Amino acid sequence: LDDAQKITDDTRIRASIPTIKFLLEKGAKVILASHLGRPKGVTPKFSLKPLVPRLSELLGVEVVMANDCIGEEVEKLAAALPEGGVLLLENVRFYKEEEKNDPEFAKKLASVADLYVNDAFGTAHRAHASTEGVTKFLRPSVAGFLMQKELDYLVGAVANPKKPFAAIVGGSKVSSKIGVIESLLAKVDILILGGGMIFTFYKAQGKAVGKSLVEEDKLELATSLIETAKAKGVSLLLPTDVVVADKFAPDAESKTVSADAIPDGWMGLDVGPDSIKTFSEALDTTKT
Repeated sequence: LDDAQKITDDTRIRASIPTIKFLLEKGAKVILASHLGRPKGVTPKFSLKPLVPRLSELLGVEVVMANDCIGEEVEKLAAALPEGGVLLLENVRFYKEEEKNDPEFAKKLASVADLYVNDAFGTAHRAHASTEGVTKFLRPSVAGFLMQKELDYLVGAVANPKKPFAAIVGGSKVSSKIGVIESLLAKVDILILGGGMIFTFYKAQGKAVGKSLVEEDKLELATSLIETAKAKGVSLLLPTDVVVADKFAPDAESKTVSADAIPDGWMGLDVGPDSIKTFSEALDTTKT
């Protein structure tokens, strides 16, 4: 959504339509739960209300909007929903309990439904109330068409990749990606690392990282992963330049520097343009 609450990209909405339409054609009463942004409590600019007209248009039915995602109003709207009807709940992240995967919150979300369909592959790795918590209260809990398509592609790509095979791993923490990296090192020809985790690898290599995010207790692990990549003949690519800032704030001063020239007191935030070009060229040599 832009500042005027207008949808600027409905790709994700359209991608979920086949699953929703299938359920409607089978006579289901569909209750949609989703999130937008990272609100701190109820934040009007992160409301899902602007989605209603576009959803209604794409589905060919009038989508009902709730003012909350749990509570008495939601219960009444769900009970009044006809077969083939659609109810959109308000942003689940208006509650801090969503990202904390609070069992009681998950139970309230699940209380108005009979079964659960997850069609949000992009958030499937997050153990939140609306993605993991509700599955403890709803049976069956199944994948939607989009989720299944993504899983089938991922399994096929990893199980039987065309060589050369490259993978990109990002994220802020090495600790949460250990299993993925170790598994990929046994399969890939090129492994590209990005995100906040790169600064742990930089420090493990003896580079100065300023105030960048570093997992001090994972430096030996980072060194071990670099050595494993060498032993297996895997080209492990880290950014050679990074965007840094003097603070983490909208008014921060930022600039691009070499990965081995991060100034004291500055923090690394993103991959630099030279690295993007290098990564792109490396990916051009691969088939998967």
